[in-house]
Amino acid sequence: MRYLPLTPDDRADMLARVGVADIDALFADIPADKRLDHDLDLPRRKSEMEVQRLLAGLAAKNVAAGSVPFFIGAGAYKHHIPASVDHLIQRSEFLTSYTPYQAEIAQGTLQYIFEFQTQVAALTAMDAANASMYDGSTATSEAVLMAHRVTGRRKAVLSGGLHPHYVEVVRTVSENAGESVAALPPDVFALEDLGAAIDAETSCVVVQSPDVFGNLRDLSGLAAICKAKGALLIAVFTEAVSLGLVKPPGAMGADIVVGEGQSIGNALNFGGPYVGLFAAKEKYLRQMPGRLCGETVDAEGRRGFVLTLSTREQHIRRDKATSNICTNSGLCCLAFTIHLALLGETGLRRLARINHANAVDLADRLASVKGVEVLNRTFFNEFTIRVPGDAADVVERLAQKGVLGGVPVSRLLPGRGLDDLILVASTEINADEDRAALVDALQGAL
Repeated sequence: MRYLPLTPDDRADMLARVGVADIDALFADIPADKRLDHDLDLPRRKSEMEVQRLLAGLAAKNVAAGSVPFFIGAGAYKHHIPASVDHLIQRSEFLTSYTPYQAEIAQGTLQYIFEFQTQVAALTAMDAANASMYDGSTATSEAVLMAHRVTGRRKAVLSGGLHPHYVEVVRTVSENAGESVAALPPDVFALEDLGAAIDAETSCVVVQSPDVFGNLRDLSGLAAICKAKGALLIAVFTEAVSLGLVKPPGAMGADIVVGEGQSIGNALNFGGPYVGLFAAKEKYLRQMPGRLCGETVDAEGRRGFVLTLSTREQHIRRDKATSNICTNSGLCCLAFTIHLALLGETGLRRLARINHANAVDLADRLASVKGVEVLNRTFFNEFTIRVPGDAADVVERLAQKGVLGGVPVSRLLPGRGLDDLILVASTEINADEDRAALVDALQGAL
């Protein structure tokens, strides 16, 4: 069908039916200073061929992640994904399926969701895991709301090492729900006293490891303090591959574990779609958001799968739902599950060791560059360096030299006095010559 724009009469009829005087009235809830009062600086019309040429020119200004040495992380990581993952998820029965409401005709979808949940529970050392979180940040906000429900309290304490984007998502969701958020200042060296921030109103403490600056954190002591003070410990991660090497949050006493699963099976994809991971202790199972798939047997004793305890807004009254996440990250879950199944436990541990070894080698090389300081005592595959001058300018000069050298901390935390810091990530995709190229380019850029 051709697309035919609405006529003025069509628009007038629609506005009359809605009951507003003009289109501007539909945007009344958006603050005036956030609305444009002029047209965008775009040509009124161009042919399809002209648009393609224009967009291709704009795209050519970007440096593609796979075309140069790449050391960008900060919550989204470039890993090798076997070709078999993309091949399998493009099978029509996977690619076109969506929400498995009718268990009798969705057994395949329900089974891989069940397998996904099993993998996440094993990775995090937790009792149970769910599916269908959008990404790590929204999973974190859902975990905070869950902690409020469990404890009856209404305040969340956020670590200064929590990814700033996650902090903002939690703030947005909490403010709309009328909840309180206490976000600690940025904690570059992981020295904050989170236990001291817990009061009688605190439902949860949210802490990330490896944190946004790359520091690994032992959560055992904090878990004991949270338990003594009646708060839940929510452990966050943005790099799922780290769970192949570091002690899992469940083994350190976390009550809820959430994170981003993008780095297993899912490419960078210009920022999404990604897949949020969510796991919790069994005693909190009925308060978990999202989709939960269970294993059962049918009337003839055959193994089967069903959705269970799914108190989502599609299933029950909206005001009674534990979650208003309304869509499904099923294909991303499947990619995660296939990749992890191909790796197996041995393969994941080996992959994690390679990541860590590459990062250690890169940190040692960068520390030898005059004026560069590596700030981390411990890290997995990402760490923070201090450089002379403005880090954003240094990163730009590196890009001009054909190396994507990291993320300036000022991009994530502007105006916080951290303008000389760069987050650098090194995964299994970085060969020895890539690390050498970064060191050479950094020496030139400085």
